[in-house]
Amino acid sequence: MAKEYRTSWDEHAVRIRPNKKGSRPRTKERPKYEDAMIGRIITVDRGRYTAIVDEGTTQERSVLAVRAKQLHRQAIVVGDRVALVGDTSGREGTLARLVRIEERDTVLRRSADDTDPYERVVVANATQLIIVVAAANPEPRTGFIDRSIVAAFDAGITPILCITKTDVKHPQEVLDYYAHTSLKIMLSGSSDGLAPSEENAQGLDTTLIEPLTQVLDEHVSVLLGHSGVGKSTLVNALTGAQRDTGHVNAVTGRGRHTSSSALALRPSHSSEGTWIIDTPGIRSFGLAHIPAENIVSAFEDLSPASAHCPKGCTHGYDATECAIAEYVQQGHAGEAGEARLESLRKLLGVAEDSSANADKELGVVY
Repeated sequence: MAKEYRTSWDEHAVRIRPNKKGSRPRTKERPKYEDAMIGRIITVDRGRYTAIVDEGTTQERSVLAVRAKQLHRQAIVVGDRVALVGDTSGREGTLARLVRIEERDTVLRRSADDTDPYERVVVANATQLIIVVAAANPEPRTGFIDRSIVAAFDAGITPILCITKTDVKHPQEVLDYYAHTSLKIMLSGSSDGLAPSEENAQGLDTTLIEPLTQVLDEHVSVLLGHSGVGKSTLVNALTGAQRDTGHVNAVTGRGRHTSSSALALRPSHSSEGTWIIDTPGIRSFGLAHIPAENIVSAFEDLSPASAHCPKGCTHGYDATECAIAEYVQQGHAGEAGEARLESLRKLLGVAEDSSANADKELGVVY
């Protein structure tokens, strides 16, 4: 007997498996949250984001928020402008939801070292980078300063150098090193290791406060430097905050980390829109994410000569007809020209001396 084959199907016989995630259809369209409130992130702590909303108004307040799932692992940092929904009253015990990061004007980034392709966003929407170093205890490192200037140039941020503890040692070598650049340099004495006076409980030369306040006014400025150079002391003097301060270890020459997270604060008697961002002390500042041409351009005293270099010039020791090397040899870059060229070569990764490899781990010690 021939088998009978079924040639038609009844749709009611089809078994539909229930969707484990519910019956709601999937969509790639995300809510626009047009009514979301815009805030400025002032600190980040273990998955909680504190933002200032209604900034500059009588309703200004801080709001605690968590990120929405659609943001995944996208970095949210101090200085970011974000969109908030939910309970934005700022009352104790309330929690808003952070649903969007607004477009950033600037992004200060670094990598762990010069070979690490992973970028770390330090702060967003800053307009000035205040590079804080000490004239002594710990000793200033022009390599770190140069790296910070390169990062600022790449981000479109204005770098400013602030040298503390000038009463311990005059930073003439650093001043000479940057003599042929337009880098703004501000000096401050500090009673590091000495008892602060009654007039100056912070142990800081107060003559710096007024001019520095003027420089910071109407800007979002991020302070960057090693531990123990006086960053937190400066922040306390400028804002009236009580950030922990520490001293330098006499054996290692390194400072103790006193700031564990970045924090945005307002300077006392400042204009609207003025913020200081204090960052934890760092020991490495990699530039793996910055193209070579931007590194060269950040050396404003040397970069004009690069226009006369042959195509593909590495500016290294073995680079033939390198116009920068010739420019330096002719004395156009001043007495510090050779040292500046050496620093440029190290940042470009073309240095041939053994000390470059020895310093590679920290990336900041030369």
